[in-house]
Amino acid sequence: MPRTDHRLARLDDAWAVLDNPHGVPVELCAGPDVPVEPAAVDELLTVLDTARTLRTLADAVPGLDREPRIDRVVCTPDFHKGAGIPIGTVLRTSGALIPQAVGNDVNCGMRVEVTSLTVDRVRPRLDALEARLRHLFFEGGRRIGLTPAQREGLLRDGLPGLFDAGARVGDADPMHAAAWPAPDAEAFRDWVTSGGGTSYDSIIGSVGGGNHFAELQYVAAVHDGAAAYAWGLVPGRVVLMVHSGSLSLGHQANATGQDQARALWPKGVPAPANRVLPILLSDASALRIQRYRTAFANAANFAIGNRFFLAQMLRTGLVAAVGELESRLVYESPHNLLWDGDAGTVLHRKGATPAGGADADRPFGEPVIVPGSMGAPSYLLRGLGSERALGSACHGAGRSIPRGATARGGDAELDAFLREFRVVTPVNPRDPAVAGRRDVVEAWRRDLKQEAPWAYKEIGPVVDSLRRAGVAEPVAELRPILTVKG
Repeated sequence: MPRTDHRLARLDDAWAVLDNPHGVPVELCAGPDVPVEPAAVDELLTVLDTARTLRTLADAVPGLDREPRIDRVVCTPDFHKGAGIPIGTVLRTSGALIPQAVGNDVNCGMRVEVTSLTVDRVRPRLDALEARLRHLFFEGGRRIGLTPAQREGLLRDGLPGLFDAGARVGDADPMHAAAWPAPDAEAFRDWVTSGGGTSYDSIIGSVGGGNHFAELQYVAAVHDGAAAYAWGLVPGRVVLMVHSGSLSLGHQANATGQDQARALWPKGVPAPANRVLPILLSDASALRIQRYRTAFANAANFAIGNRFFLAQMLRTGLVAAVGELESRLVYESPHNLLWDGDAGTVLHRKGATPAGGADADRPFGEPVIVPGSMGAPSYLLRGLGSERALGSACHGAGRSIPRGATARGGDAELDAFLREFRVVTPVNPRDPAVAGRRDVVEAWRRDLKQEAPWAYKEIGPVVDSLRRAGVAEPVAELRPILTVKG
């Protein structure tokens, strides 16, 4: 039986409520067969002490237009312990924003493209494809040459800014990707000018670590024929899925936010014990908030560009190993971002994805991308715009075992997994020069155990929780062919 935290009271077969001393409405979207990590509940209860911090700030700062507060918290089915604030937390505030409720990896997210290739064409070419992808991702093959103007265009205006500055890469339409316009890119001037003229970038095109990946999948099953047809999802069709974020730029943007929060902290008021520093929305804080939001937008735009180039690298590898193809963007979905609402509200998502309902632009609802663990199926769903869920869904299956505990996992299970599934990493264990280095191979195996299937929740109950909760409906199941891990 899955572990259940005793502080969670079940409301029905899809929702539970968390009691807390601050009276903040907190609901968890997870069925009884989805495990809930007690350490994540402990962490969330500590975060909710920020409600007390906001009351303290309101008393210390006169003349506020509105009372700062936490309005509501929703936890998605992949809810698990993070670094200060749990992954899978959606938090709506009024009169304040909280940089840590977005975190370091600003605009970590997913990109999904559907190609013209079928899985039957790709499978016979996996050896050649693996070698080509290892060269592209890890052996100097990506060679993404950008000018300072193109870097600045990307940071200020996303993919449209990159293309307006003269970049010409593949057949992608940059207007189909969201962007967060920024007035400047001064916070990242060193990166913009780092190469002088055109230079081959060493940051963009990186997968990153942890649960980030670039994966080839195929459509294994269709659950909603009309939506699948509209999105170009045909059984057997090869799909590209990328999960990555803003890398070092996101860390710098979050540090900028926390620096501004510390600078605005009232003299004589003790810092909160949970170390979560909110920023009040007021005229006095406007310039410092703008400084954070500009760096935040720069990092968010970088993440979009990073995922675009990672998908381009997958396409390049497929063309070299299999043959020419066409590719169509299904969706670009952010995880770690904040959105401004009405009357001074701010919606923070950390490890959660938007799941908006149907409208004129998206007649089937917003595409929701829910990847499984490495080697497990992923799902595309259509969002239903649930207000109860704050229009949000989970961004994956979610960890069931902390990374630090995975090294104790069985070697036999890892060997069985590697016999059935192909993982492309910087280390090639079949290379004789590598195979003779026991220390290198053991480190490689230890890293893979951190992302192995047994370290994550089962994807089926997680997706079923979204369906039963009225958050999103499944459209298609995608099964992996090959995964690239950093």
